[in-house]
Amino acid sequence: MPALCRDCLATFEAGSRCPECLGVRVISHPELFDLTIAHMDCDAFYASVEKRDNPELRNKPVIIGGGRRGVVSTACYIARIAGVRSAMPMFQALKLCPNAVVLRPRGEAYAKASRAIRDMMSKLTPDVEPLSLDEAFMDLSGTAKLHGAPPAMMLARLVKQMETELGLTGSIGLSHNKFLAKLASDLDKPRGFAVIGKAETASFLHDRPVSMIWGVGATTRQALEAAGIRRFSDLLQWEKQDLAARFGNMGERLWHLARGQDDRRVSPHAPVKSISKETTFEEDISDPELLDGHLWRLAEQVADRAKAKGLAGRVITLKLKRADHRQLTRRLSLPYPTQLADRIYRISNKLLALVNDTGPWRLIGVGIGGLCPGEYAHSGADLLDPQAVKRAGAELATDRIRARYGQDAIRKGRSLR
Repeated sequence: MPALCRDCLATFEAGSRCPECLGVRVISHPELFDLTIAHMDCDAFYASVEKRDNPELRNKPVIIGGGRRGVVSTACYIARIAGVRSAMPMFQALKLCPNAVVLRPRGEAYAKASRAIRDMMSKLTPDVEPLSLDEAFMDLSGTAKLHGAPPAMMLARLVKQMETELGLTGSIGLSHNKFLAKLASDLDKPRGFAVIGKAETASFLHDRPVSMIWGVGATTRQALEAAGIRRFSDLLQWEKQDLAARFGNMGERLWHLARGQDDRRVSPHAPVKSISKETTFEEDISDPELLDGHLWRLAEQVADRAKAKGLAGRVITLKLKRADHRQLTRRLSLPYPTQLADRIYRISNKLLALVNDTGPWRLIGVGIGGLCPGEYAHSGADLLDPQAVKRAGAELATDRIRARYGQDAIRKGRSLR
């Protein structure tokens, strides 16, 4: 059975220890050197960037997020051991981990690190499909001849290079399609490397919960459980037409995924159809002030992503989910596209005010759709809102200051709610 040492990159027949460096970080699998579809996921990315930039934080629990009334954006593994999770209210996170160091997000620092990682990936293959700042799919088909090494070795070299040159770690999932590669990258975090081969696909999936499927959230899981579907083996009992009749397009997708089938290509130039951010609360929220603070933070994150991608949107979307998982969505089309956090926030706030329901809510999300190039974004002039131009100018000035002095150089008071 072929094996690879992730420390010195030596290849050998399977064993628990590398014969070259005597290291124990060995990955072995019958199909190790034949598989070409990979998913790389950075480990606790935001927190890892902070620890890299400030070595004094290395052995401390670190939480990235807002003030005591805000929520956790991400947490390092030390904090996770204490029970801290993303989207958890900050006051609850600090109860679980009172000695945590809480830091506000530094978007530009994370984007810079992401670009450096993306450059490393692009040297392995042109087929890189980013999912976010800290994860991406790669198709390394046909690259073995170019690099003189199989994809598995190049992937091990990638995460080794990330660690030595950037001070950041990542986990690799390697398989024969995107669905399984993404599943694999979660199996051995942090600093992991997991393989799911073609021959073992059916046995690997058989007893796994369907909640592992990317995109199966609480509402879908509840609907599947109502149909007696909890594991992949349950899905195998259904005919494709019956799943499609009950769950629509998702039903047909589930039929294929239950068999480990996924024909989606790794698409480096896949068009972005929308930009959105959402947060799920550990405890349901109805407090208008808390919701307002979340709306602003989400609008700011959506605007930051739109500006970074050079995009603007004509449609603002507000998404709400109740404690019973019932979802409510409101949209408003604008007369002109925008990429301004102020505009996105004000429209989503109006949409929230028009909702004839006070909650409580377990999830809130904001997004923009109807995307177009950012140069078509309007300056902010509005006859019904004469202060819009002034606010737009202030936001653009804030962007320039943050780009130069860091994300925390200027903050609005509402972001602390």
